[in-house]
This record gives sequence, C-alpha cells and structure tokens, in this order.
Amino acid sequence: MKFINIDKTDAYTHLKTIQPKDLATVLDKERINEYQIEAACGLTYNYAAMPVDNQSLAVLQNLADEQQLIQKYRAILSGEVMNTGENRLVLHHLTRGQLLGKVIADGEDKGSFYAAELKRVEAFSEKVRTAQLVGSTGKPFKTVVQIGIGGSDLGPRALYLALKGWATAEDITQLEGRFISNVDPDDAAEVLGDMDFETTLFILVSKSGTTLETLTNRDLVLKAITDSGIRGIKAEKHMVAVTSKTSPLASSPSLLDAFYIDDFVGGRFSSTSAVGAVILSLAFGYPAFAQFLNGAHEADRLALETDITKNAALCDALIGVYLRNALDIPTSAILPYAQALTRFPAHLQQLDMESNGKSVNRMGEKLSYSTGPIIFGEPGTNGQHSFYQLLHQGTDTVPLQFIGFSSSQYGKDIVVEDSTSQTKLIANLVAQIVAFAMGKEDKNLNRNFEGNRYSSLLYAEKLEPKTLGALLAHFENKVMFQGFAWNLNSFDQEGVQLGKVLATKVLNGCEGDEVLKAYADLF
Repeated sequence: MKFINIDKTDAYTHLKTIQPKDLATVLDKERINEYQIEAACGLTYNYAAMPVDNQSLAVLQNLADEQQLIQKYRAILSGEVMNTGENRLVLHHLTRGQLLGKVIADGEDKGSFYAAELKRVEAFSEKVRTAQLVGSTGKPFKTVVQIGIGGSDLGPRALYLALKGWATAEDITQLEGRFISNVDPDDAAEVLGDMDFETTLFILVSKSGTTLETLTNRDLVLKAITDSGIRGIKAEKHMVAVTSKTSPLASSPSLLDAFYIDDFVGGRFSSTSAVGAVILSLAFGYPAFAQFLNGAHEADRLALETDITKNAALCDALIGVYLRNALDIPTSAILPYAQALTRFPAHLQQLDMESNGKSVNRMGEKLSYSTGPIIFGEPGTNGQHSFYQLLHQGTDTVPLQFIGFSSSQYGKDIVVEDSTSQTKLIANLVAQIVAFAMGKEDKNLNRNFEGNRYSSLLYAEKLEPKTLGALLAHFENKVMFQGFAWNLNSFDQEGVQLGKVLATKVLNGCEGDEVLKAYADLF
C-alpha cells in the first residue's frame, strides 16, 4: 500500500477542474431513480441531488483506486496497524463480525475475544431482565444508567433513544435508560433526583479506568446511594463496568461485574462493542442488539465493493471529498426526519470531527488542503423553523444529508386535513430536498431561492435495530474512507489532549501559569 497526500494524485488534479452540475437542469425522475445505492438491510443512499454526474463519478472512482481506499479498508479488517499515531490496530468492525481472516493481537484471537464478551453480555442481560439477578435489597432492576463521556455516552445515548419507540411498538419489556456524562454536577443531580436506587443498575464506562470526569460522576452516584439512607443497600451490587482487562476497574471488588473492551476500538467507534452492548441489551434485550450488529455487519460487507456506484459509504465519502476540496465547502448538516434520531447528529459530530478534524497527515506532516468539515444537525421538522433560513438563502452553501423513514415507530397517528402526521413529515422532507435543489425565481430578491443547495438522502421503511446498525456503519465507513483519501490517521485524537492537560494544571493551582490563573480567578 502507498500513503500519499490527496493533492499528489492525478485524480485530485482532475477533480479540481470539474464544475458542479446545475441541479435545476439535471434533476429529473430518471436521475432520482438511478442515482441510488443499497446501503444494507433496506437502507438506501440516494445522491441524485448532489452536483455530480457520470464524468465526476469516474474521476472519483479513479481517486478511490489511486488512494487504494478498499485495499486500506481490507488492511484494517486483516489486523494491520492502521492507527499509526498510537501504533494500534483498528478493530471496531470486528466487534460486529469477521469479514476476512482471523486477527491475532495481544496473544489472542480478537474476533473470539469480542464474541466471548458479547456472550457474557447476553447472559448477564438475560439474568437482569428475568430478575434472576436483582438488586441488593431483593428488588428487580428497572432502570439502567450509563456513566461515561464522549464516545462512551454520545453513541450509546443516540442509539438508545433511536430504539425506544421501536421497542415500545414491538411490546418489548424495557428497562429505562438514563445517562450521566457531563462533569457539571447538575447533570448527575438531575438524573439522580428521582432515582429509585434499589431498582437501578449503573454502568461505569472507562477504558482506562482512570477517566477523571467519569470517576467523579461515579463518586457522586456512590454518595447519592449512601445518602439515600436505604437500609441494606450495597452500592457494589448496583454497578458494573465496561473497561479494559488491565484497568483498575477490571477486578474491583466495588463492582458487580466487568465487561471488557480494548485499545483497538476507539471511543467514537465503540457502540458495537460492550460500550453499547451492555446498556442496549439491558434496555431492550440482547436479541435487539444482535439485530443491530447484523445491520452494521452487512453494511461493512457491502463497503468492500470496489465500484463506487455500488458502495454507498464509499460513494458518500468521495462526493464529500469533492464538495470539500473542489468546491471548498467547509460544513455539512445531518437532518434526520425522525424524532428518534434526535441525538444522532451529536454522535456524528464526534465521529466525523474527532476523526478527520486534522491538519497533518499520517506521517505528521502539515497538509496544504482542507480535510474534515464542520458537522451539525437537528431533526426535521424542528430544524426548518430554526436554521433552514440560512440553508436556503444564506451566503454559504451547506451540503445536507437527509435521513427519512416511510413509517413511524410507535404507529400512533391521526388524520388531519386528509393526511397523517407521518405523511406530513415525509411531505416536508421531500419538499425540502426539491426546494434546496431547484430553488424558485422571484423578482423580489427576498423571495428568490437560488437553488443548487446540494443534498443526499438515506431512507428506509422503518427505523428498527438492523436499519440503525446499517445507518451507523454507513457513517463510520464514510468517515474512514474520507480519512484514507485525505491521508489522515482517523483513529487518534490528539486534539482533545491539550485541554485535559491544562485542566489538570488548573486543578493543581495553575503551577505558576499566569494566564491560566487569571482565567481561573474569574470564578
């Protein structure tokens, strides 16, 4: 394999010269039906409203080939060291199933290790959900609370909220899920305010077992349990950990059990590991989580396709490269028309911006081209009454990624003025895609819409576990392919370290740093 900067490829030079297609001219029924790709488990990626055609797609195919994007993906799956910054393997795909050969690291078969941990999660969650395992005062668990930060919170929280309505409609017995992430004590105070500790199980998530914010919130929880005055309650019977085998939490007597992850699965990619498995299996049952894993695994399999017009994640990634590097567009919005995905944009912010928000290549050399975009988003239709004004008529073009489903999760709806709420939701989604693409001419410039506001659409019949797994893997693989294209290491995050170091310095009295001290003294 070769690792070169994107601006050293022949395809990149050609790509910079390609003018975007005028959507008002090219967008028609045939294009809408043709420009789409199966993305696994009923999920489809449609890019008809993106400014590309067969010519630009051919150049993007050349770029994928020159940068050996599929070969590098296969290298990840084969267990090569692809996180060069930390000299680590990248194995989050393996947490949902093996696609190529066995991966041996740390003296063990990693696929077997992840599978064994999932078996342990399955057995544990079944005992809790069937009240074979109860709290220290003899009451069954009814609530699970995940204590974590960053990837230990954003992904699992987004996925829990995404499946809650589906589980209700399917009449699946649920344990309520809650999350504590912010070191702001008000976060924990709000979550714990009405807590029945006798029926609550806490999940402490820290790979290292030393994450300061997470351990601080753990101690807040332990104090709250102690202060509750409940006779006979034992905190160690109400808390499990998700951590590494070598962390201080791995064999702590203060925990009911521990489930293991390792350094080869980054936090923002960890939702298909024990980080997501424990809380989602407890909340909805392991069979639901297994369906979710199957959806992600199928999307991973389809991402091995070399033809970009048959590989949804790869096509999405390369169109994003064209928007970023040929059209110089620095932002992108995630717009799910599904309230269940209310926290999904927040998870994708971390996934994308922590992975590809970098200005040096894999070798630590400064880059001369743009990389990862700024990601933001909000569910529709709420966003339409928030920031869509800028998207339609602002001075900047913001590419959009819509997500939509034909059916609602709960299935509770009414007809008002001859249409249901779900029909109105889909009508708004369709209308926005077309309005952004086609625009509307008006002599009154205040009412003129220029159009050519680009968008793609990920759509399926219904948001359910397998679809959610495919959706998550689509974005994870998109980010991976873009990182390879830009010659980045998408799997470390040095940018979050400096702030942590300085925060520790502040906690130690600023250690003579006058600037830190001056700001600290404001509080």
